[in-house]
Amino acid sequence: MILILSIIGIIVGLVIFLYVYNKADKKSIEEYVKKQNVQRVQFKDNILVFSGSEKNTALIFYPGSNIEYNAYEPLMAACAKRGIMSIIVKMPLNKAIFKIDAAKEIKQYFPDIKTWYVGGHSLGGMSAAIHAAKYPDEYAGLIILASYAPKDLTKTKLKVLSIYGTKDMIMSMRSYKNNKKNLPKYFTEFIIEGGIHKYFGMYGFPKKEPFIKISNIEQIELTADKIGEFVNKKTI
Repeated sequence: MILILSIIGIIVGLVIFLYVYNKADKKSIEEYVKKQNVQRVQFKDNILVFSGSEKNTALIFYPGSNIEYNAYEPLMAACAKRGIMSIIVKMPLNKAIFKIDAAKEIKQYFPDIKTWYVGGHSLGGMSAAIHAAKYPDEYAGLIILASYAPKDLTKTKLKVLSIYGTKDMIMSMRSYKNNKKNLPKYFTEFIIEGGIHKYFGMYGFPKKEPFIKISNIEQIELTADKIGEFVNKKTI
């Protein structure tokens, strides 16, 4: 009986891991993206492209694990408004770890882009970092949000921007600090005062949490500002 219950528990856990995910807050996303006044194109069935004024530079963004990729439309639209062509990729079962090299496939569709950045949120950021470590010469930089690089990037020429919030209760700060050694010596770190893990996207059910001192939109716009400054080589 105990064995049967254990097997059932494993199966249920596996189903939850594979198929349960945080859905995008479509109403809030539509309202925000519309205000950005940028071009949004559904390219194929798994790629969303937000066009920026800079025609030679682009960012490929990996969503966080178990998060619907549309949840990052506001951040990508905000980055596009700041000039960066921004691309979100829909991952198999909403997990970037299942398609770490998705960026390589996407790049071939945009031969005119000369300067590429890759990045992501949470486990998506880790997957992007693993990909960048495999192909460091193909990217100008890596952007990780509430994430860290599990592979050594110290011998690469990659620029790296790392952003996280002071109220992030999901990212392991121990893992973040332990993996800092994998980043280039002069990487850029920006810490959002009051920022939380989920506010890099718009997803899940809104909750009234008294400790949150920053709004979802404020965190997205601040993040987009820093990404824009980083990509445009300005001081952060």
